[in-house]
Amino acid sequence: MNWRHTLLATCAPAVLVMTLLPPVALAADDLLDAPEVTISAARTPTSGFYLRGDIGYAPWASEGDPSLDVSTPAPAGLAGGDFDDARFGKPFSGGLGIGYQFNDMLRADLTADYFEDDLDGRGLSSAPCAGDAAGTRCGLNTKADYSALGLMANAYVDLGTLAGFTPYIGAGVGATQLKWGDVSVSGACADGACTGGPATTYSYDGETSWRFTYALMAGISYDVSDRLKLDLGYRYSDIAGGDLFRASDARGKDDGLGRHEFRAGLRLSFW
Repeated sequence: MNWRHTLLATCAPAVLVMTLLPPVALAADDLLDAPEVTISAARTPTSGFYLRGDIGYAPWASEGDPSLDVSTPAPAGLAGGDFDDARFGKPFSGGLGIGYQFNDMLRADLTADYFEDDLDGRGLSSAPCAGDAAGTRCGLNTKADYSALGLMANAYVDLGTLAGFTPYIGAGVGATQLKWGDVSVSGACADGACTGGPATTYSYDGETSWRFTYALMAGISYDVSDRLKLDLGYRYSDIAGGDLFRASDARGKDDGLGRHEFRAGLRLSFW
């Protein structure tokens, strides 16, 4: 056996191990000296309370088919009938509320809304005004104003968020206190063999009543920040019918009021 070959075979592995040891040891030292890095996922809360404030604009509202009933005998110059042409002239409203976001999809709130309006109603009865000749008809005119305070419980479904925009649908139920002011009712002979006499006008104290109300909503919100949302939407609200006024010789009624509103508001979250 050649002793040189034996020595080479014995020493070669040792030399190889000695050659590799310094880099391995250095790598181990680098790992021990590496800074500790903590990675935490961002957490977006999905529940909590919020406050809201809204303003509304109702470009059109149903007139509620106001009507006038009179006693027998009727007050001089009046006749019962419906108001075929009724207009409302104050379209703005405002509201405040508090709500709770249950999760990414469901939320609910309690709101109070206030608005004022006035009524200008005109109609033509099929009967003559009291005291006028047969074959004539009675032209009716009613003017009144009212204030309304609506208390509503509402629920919404958020349909998903994309680039900060969240469409939603909702519905609400509650009650509205409708407070009518003084009601002015006038009648005058309108056609036929009218004598041209002046209109007869009566004034009545308006009624105040609580009325069942429901609402349907749809809209979209935008995340201004992580706590503040801009809310733009449409709401239809329907207020049940009731009395305009009630007196011993006449009674004014409406079959309910419907409001179509465009609304803008802010929601501020507390989480």
